[in-house]
Amino acid sequence: MPTAPAAADTTSEPARLGLGTAAVGRPGYITLGRDADLPADRTVEALRERTHTLLDAAYAAGVRYLDTARSYGRAEEFLAQWLDEHPEAAAEVTVGSKWGYTYTAGWRADGVDAHEVKEHSTAVFDRQVRETRALLGDRLDVYLVHSVVPGSPALTDPALHERLAALAAEGVRVGLSTSGPAQGETIREALAVTVAGRPLFTAVQSTWNPLETSAAPALAEAHAADWLVVVKEGMANGRLAGRNATGPDTAPLRALAARTGTTPDALALAAAAAQPWADIVLSGAATLDQLASNLTAADTHLTRQDLAALDTMAEPAEAYWRTRSQLPWA
Repeated sequence: MPTAPAAADTTSEPARLGLGTAAVGRPGYITLGRDADLPADRTVEALRERTHTLLDAAYAAGVRYLDTARSYGRAEEFLAQWLDEHPEAAAEVTVGSKWGYTYTAGWRADGVDAHEVKEHSTAVFDRQVRETRALLGDRLDVYLVHSVVPGSPALTDPALHERLAALAAEGVRVGLSTSGPAQGETIREALAVTVAGRPLFTAVQSTWNPLETSAAPALAEAHAADWLVVVKEGMANGRLAGRNATGPDTAPLRALAARTGTTPDALALAAAAAQPWADIVLSGAATLDQLASNLTAADTHLTRQDLAALDTMAEPAEAYWRTRSQLPWA
């Protein structure tokens, strides 16, 4: 299997771009404007085709990190099928998935009490790692505990730690994704977890964007510990896409886009890629046009003055996550 990229030093080039599949593996998600992005008839076949089309384009453009999860509907299945059909790509890409949420929406976008249910137990790990392995086999490179918060069993359960350590011994990079206003606290708790005297976790996927920057100090610590650092939600679930970046909170982004002739989405992702601790920044594109625009971030170079201007957009973490919790599934 490909080796997951090691954390880069502060003199390295900006982070590489990856492709996430959260927005196209299931009919419902919380990206703003998604109603206009997907086929009106969101059948399994329609979203399988959309996922494969995006994977084709991303791979052709040089993207080599692909992200999915057990709870992204059938995204893990769609990715596995694409890898089966593209053995040359399978030999080159790094595949990351996540366990800990169970998809419960039954392929519906609305009228659902819970789209996914979180449980970080040994029983769920045992079931979901079997399911992931059944689809991805030895093409699984990175396996993350999904949406860890302080106090999660993922940080405290010795039996679970032993299972995760056994997976790491097979060559899979074990880590966690974070969410909520205490991302930094979660990362620091994870940095302290050891099994047999050795650090257990070596990868983290966290939300960072110009509106939510609170995890940056802890992510720098993870980088210094040689963790793989992946940035998710770099466009704040669509809040920083051009069609939605219309309010006073995004004025600095719009002003910079107008001055540089760059799109807001590319600027947001470029800002994440410019962070010295970031290894991979995920695009969550649902259309080819979105993907093409997102990928221009790789050639968008921001000055210190540009980054300072975007720094003024940061919201208190509690306010950011409160807003995110109110985004509709559509």
